[in-house]
Amino acid sequence: MSGTRWLDEEEQRTWRAYLRTSQLLQEALERQLQRDSGMPHAYYMILVVLSESPGRTMTMTELSAMLQYSVSRLSHAVSRLEEKGWVRRVKRPEDRRTTVAELTDEGFAALAEAAPGHVEEVRQVLFDPLTPGQVRQFGEILDTILSAFECRRAEEAERFRALDVTAQ
Repeated sequence: MSGTRWLDEEEQRTWRAYLRTSQLLQEALERQLQRDSGMPHAYYMILVVLSESPGRTMTMTELSAMLQYSVSRLSHAVSRLEEKGWVRRVKRPEDRRTTVAELTDEGFAALAEAAPGHVEEVRQVLFDPLTPGQVRQFGEILDTILSAFECRRAEEAERFRALDVTAQ
């Protein structure tokens, strides 16, 4: 494969450090939330997104897209959250085909109770080791990477639309 752009030594070191750091961060957040609040990080993120949405509601489709969860993964998680009384699913009166997830007062209270410990864990494992300048730099780097992903997604969507139009 002559066209392969192999990673150089510095890129390889950075890539592996990123993978390890990402894994350790996710494990630390999962462990803390399970220990202190009895919930997985995925459930916490659902509660956060709903808490920040107007009326504490969002369609299941929007929630799935926002969290990058598969529809089945989200449906399973929301079922567990419904069992706890933290989320409820309702049909939109104007469109009975659309299911909306709604954060309950009990769910908001559970989130409010879990948030301080979660934020402290994020601070300890991600931000405390960095200087304020490194935090700014890190944010800029992540913004650059996210922008590149968004551009790729837009280009892929455009190619898909073009293929769809030519197929008709």
